[in-house]
Amino acid sequence: MKKLYSTFVLLLISCTVIAQYGYRDSNRIGINIGVNQLSLNTKNFQTKPELGWDAGLSIRGNFYDNWDMVYGIQFSENNFTVATKSGFSANEEVNMKLASAQISLQLSYVFVENVLSIEFGPIIQVGSKLKSDYDKESNTVTGTTLVVKDIQDISKFNFYPAAGLTAGVKHFRFNISYQYGINNMLGNLNSKNLGYDFKGNPGILNGNIILYL
Repeated sequence: MKKLYSTFVLLLISCTVIAQYGYRDSNRIGINIGVNQLSLNTKNFQTKPELGWDAGLSIRGNFYDNWDMVYGIQFSENNFTVATKSGFSANEEVNMKLASAQISLQLSYVFVENVLSIEFGPIIQVGSKLKSDYDKESNTVTGTTLVVKDIQDISKFNFYPAAGLTAGVKHFRFNISYQYGINNMLGNLNSKNLGYDFKGNPGILNGNIILYL
C-alpha cells in the first residue's frame, strides 16, 4: 500500500505541472464514492456478481484542447458468490470478498465542459486474497472436489482497460464505467497442484458520485 501512496503523490505532482499549461476551470480535485459489481468470468465454478463499494480521490486536469487527463486512486471491496455444497449436501452460495486498491490514468474527451465527458485508459489493481465467512471455508465448491479455502489465494495483481462516461454539473457529477481484467485472476491457483487448470477474468461495473472541490 505504501508504494500506491508514493505513486499517487507522483501523479499529483505530474498533474500539477500539466495544470500550469493552459489552465481552465476543469482543473480540480474530486472525491469519489459509489458502488461496484464484480463478475468473475470462469468455467471452473459457478459464480454470481454481487454489490461492493468504492471510495477514492481523483484529479482532473486540462491536457489539450477538449481533452482532459484524469488521475485517480480508489479503494474498493468487490463481492461475488460461488456455488457450493455444505456438509449436508445442501446447495449454498458463499460470498467472496476482494479488498483492492487501484491507480488509474484516464484520457477524457470533453463534449460539454463541466457537464459531459467520456473517459478511457488503463487501471492497475493490487488486491488481497479472497475472504469468506470462516464457517463456510469447508464447503465443497460445486462441480469440483475443492473446498472454498482452496480457491482463496488468487493472483494479487491485475491490469484493466477501462471506459466510462461522466455527467453532471460543475461540482457534482456521476460516473459510470466498466473495466475488464486482462490478467488471469485465478492464475496463482495453478501453482498449488490442485488438479485443475484455473482461468478467470474479472469484469467490474462501477457507478460513482464525484464531488469536485
